Amino acid sequence: MATPMAGRTDRTERLGATLVGIGTIQFIVAMGVVQAGYPGYSLLTNYISDLGNTATSPWHVIFNASIILLGLLAFVGILFLWSAFPRSALRPVGLVLLLIASIAAILVGCFPENVNPSVHDLASLMVFLPGGLGLAVLSVAMRSPTWWSGLRWPSLGLGLVTLLSLAYYAPTQASNTTFDPGLIERLIVFPILIWALAVFVLVQRAPRHPKLAIS
Repeated sequence: MATPMAGRTDRTERLGATLVGIGTIQFIVAMGVVQAGYPGYSLLTNYISDLGNTATSPWHVIFNASIILLGLLAFVGILFLWSAFPRSALRPVGLVLLLIASIAAILVGCFPENVNPSVHDLASLMVFLPGGLGLAVLSVAMRSPTWWSGLRWPSLGLGLVTLLSLAYYAPTQASNTTFDPGLIERLIVFPILIWALAVFVLVQRAPRHPKLAIS
């Protein structure tokens, strides 16, 4: 097997992790910046999407552009990272779920909550549900003795936090009885962001080819 090809693959996988990391970090920073410029914004009661509301958020352009960029970088990054994940029947399932979540994040930014609420709500759900499921599915493939095994249980735990929070959030949103909806929404979203940062760090520290793509 040609060594140069393996070298290129190694760089591609690390580039993918870098794109995921950059997309995640810039989104977290953008959220903080827009929150700081939003009068009276509450982490407990305001939705994350309120930051992109074109009628109430002074810096909505920053938030919407940031989540679109997050989706784009995550989508490309996951494709580049594909071969780095352990080979398993569940690998394509988990990664396709994350690709769906990435596309949905782009739609969240393109359709703010006050511009097209129905599309925005559906897109948000398609970030939350596939994102949480993707983490849980990929955790099954992160078995020992691969270098992914240290992320196996954190992946499962983070995925379950997202899914359990969503299981409470969705029906109570329908009945308008959600307790501290901003907090619950962050319990859905932040585990996915934390996982993305963990993957970025893990891949950058991983052994180089031929050990990187482990079967």
